Amino acid sequence: MRHYKIALLEGDGIGPEIMKEAVKVLKLVEKRNDVKFELTTADFGASAYFKCGDPFPEETKAICDRADAIIKGPIGLSHEESKKIPVDKQPERGALLPLRARFNTYANYRPVSLPKDLGHFSPLKPEIVGDGIDIIMVRELVGGLYFGDKETGVNEQGLRYVKETLEYDEAQIARIMHQALKLSMSRKKVLHNIHKSNVLKSSVLWNEVLEEIAPEYPEVEIKHILVDAAATLLCLNPGQFDVMVMENMFGDILSDQGGGILGSLGLMPSACIGPEKSYYEPSHGSAPDIAGQNIANPYSMIGSVAMMLEHSFDMAGEARNIWNAMQGVFGDGYSTPDLSRPGADVKMIHTDEFGEKVVEKLQAMPAVAGP
Repeated sequence: MRHYKIALLEGDGIGPEIMKEAVKVLKLVEKRNDVKFELTTADFGASAYFKCGDPFPEETKAICDRADAIIKGPIGLSHEESKKIPVDKQPERGALLPLRARFNTYANYRPVSLPKDLGHFSPLKPEIVGDGIDIIMVRELVGGLYFGDKETGVNEQGLRYVKETLEYDEAQIARIMHQALKLSMSRKKVLHNIHKSNVLKSSVLWNEVLEEIAPEYPEVEIKHILVDAAATLLCLNPGQFDVMVMENMFGDILSDQGGGILGSLGLMPSACIGPEKSYYEPSHGSAPDIAGQNIANPYSMIGSVAMMLEHSFDMAGEARNIWNAMQGVFGDGYSTPDLSRPGADVKMIHTDEFGEKVVEKLQAMPAVAGP
């Protein structure tokens, strides 16, 4: 029997609610397969700060260090509540970026996926959605503007200023390009390279490194596109994209736009891949305005479990079962209030009911643990 240690970082807002449903699915996967998951919950985010004085406590770091993989819930508070926490201790700066740096999770995979029969979730016209949307955005996650040197102060004119550095070296660029190109080889063999080389020197180097690596993947067609044009085309013709690769900030913005064309970030899980350890998280925020109401859809949290099974534990078959189970619940006409407007032609259910229906669907499928 295989044995894996998993750190559960429930996070803030709706995090504990949707994590509970993800654990239900994990327990069933464990029951259906020759595998044992040792689950350890740890404090992380704003809730950790108010409890421990640190959004990423030392005990949590130790639990993550011992784990084979990490599942992280959404973190953060409303703008007003965030003001109660010192700037450098706010969850994104004080917990999320240090988590990424600690485990060097440089490759972020964000699937933007909506089958044709779920096209009603999208705000795009049916003729734009076409046969469905199936994109994977590959975002470099530990470099660029978010991790560069930061400086604030008052200049000689007495004006407050801020300076933040966007920095990449060729090794950082090369490793994310290899990930994106390998992924392209396993899919449609088309890679859209997203950049801003008409303005940014960082994008010039980005493109140069890609051109040096590309001959190693001669079957992959590479298409270069400026980031602002890509943002437009995601709305006008998302079907042209398959794998998209981009630097950190571009990936942050475009992947959120990806949630927009699906109809909600609640439909976007993600994988944050490191050389030795990875963590998995919903792409959305903690939605404090609906926390505790049992109306948040756990799709992105359960989808993150599916990505963990595939990328960390070599259980791609069971991961596909989970995707099919979740989409099957939607296909049966069920949804949660956060994803569907009142009066929509769906049967509204709660967070826990959605999780239970996913478990029921999964239970009815034969276990397929391997590739």
